[in-house]
Amino acid sequence: LRKGVKFHNGEEFNAESVKFSLERVKDAKLRASSNFRPIDHVEIVDPYTARVHTSKPWPTFTTIMTFRQASMYPPKAYAGKDTAFISKNPIGTGPYKLVRWSKDEEIVLEADPGHWRGAPRIKTVVFRPIPDDAVRVAALQNGEVDVAVNIPPHLASPIANHPRLFLSTAPSIRTIQLMFQTAEYDEQHKLLGPYKGVTADKRVRQAIISAVDVDEIIKTVLDGKAMRVATMLTPLHFGFDPSLKPVKQDVAKAKKLLADAGFPNGVEITLNGPQGRYVRDKEVAEAVTGQLAKAGIKATLRTHEFVAYLNNLIYKHKGGPVWLIGWGTPTLDAETIYGPLFRTGANLTSYSNPELDRLFDEAQAIMDEKKRLAEYHQINKLWVEDAAAVPLYQQLDLYGASKRLNWKARSDELIKAYDMALKDGK
Repeated sequence: LRKGVKFHNGEEFNAESVKFSLERVKDAKLRASSNFRPIDHVEIVDPYTARVHTSKPWPTFTTIMTFRQASMYPPKAYAGKDTAFISKNPIGTGPYKLVRWSKDEEIVLEADPGHWRGAPRIKTVVFRPIPDDAVRVAALQNGEVDVAVNIPPHLASPIANHPRLFLSTAPSIRTIQLMFQTAEYDEQHKLLGPYKGVTADKRVRQAIISAVDVDEIIKTVLDGKAMRVATMLTPLHFGFDPSLKPVKQDVAKAKKLLADAGFPNGVEITLNGPQGRYVRDKEVAEAVTGQLAKAGIKATLRTHEFVAYLNNLIYKHKGGPVWLIGWGTPTLDAETIYGPLFRTGANLTSYSNPELDRLFDEAQAIMDEKKRLAEYHQINKLWVEDAAAVPLYQQLDLYGASKRLNWKARSDELIKAYDMALKDGK
């Protein structure tokens, strides 16, 4: 461990911090715990050396350590504290420390002049939630903010042509997809059995996949600013298989699949989705609903505020029969897609396939990179064959920024103020 690193409360970062943080994050009560299952315990070798003991080989250990959930915590400040306390009292070792959080209004950060990499060039950073697209873009144009995220495609040109602004884009690690419920779980993520709804039938899932015209959605709803994907893996991800191609819309095939499944007159489903979380998410869901209708699939669209959507539906395994969600993790590894979303018993899954579980568990323990890649290619093919989800598109992230700022968008969606600088030095 690097010496001389301190938490914002003055505690020293050392091996005790590593032990406390990693043994805490594998607690099954925490939503990120599935990513840290292989951790058995952490041994303190000396104040600046920690040895992580795992229950099995773990090829992605160093990658998983870049997860935000693997952040280091100050053991003295957080000893005996619950998650609610920690979430409202963040203490880290980063270049900025929390000054103030006003719920739904702003987060104010202040540079740490004693940071081990040197003091940040920008002294104060303010994050403001502005959920309305038009209001967010107007704030950028009026000079109220220096960076605006999730620029709607139809508002990109005015920013790109603005004398004081520039548009920064990056192919995102995030994909947007429709998920299916095929299994029932309780709120402790225990598998109860097969789902009793229509999406338990693979032919119905295949029909939904065939009914959706993703190319049309990208063209008309997203103004061409997205890329088709065959799975939830982008070319940026380890495990990506370029031989797999996206499915083209085939309404006749969708109708035949429904008839073969015993629904010659079509089916009715509920499509749940968030509103305001992803670029034009509601409009995308509305377009999907219209396309499904042409194949005899009557979908009732229900949109939700995102936090309530996660807490009341997704984490409780009640998002089905069909639900829209975006997914992207900075590890850029297939493990952090298939694990949380499709492995039986994971906290986000509404799906179960014993063969996928077997292959995934094998892949998690293969240290040879070529063999592990081949295993994930096999998982990809099984995922496609079983119609586990509807892969829609990879986002093209659009940011608007002031020309007084030196900054470039990142594919992992992180905004790192330490890497920014103001041209006027203020």
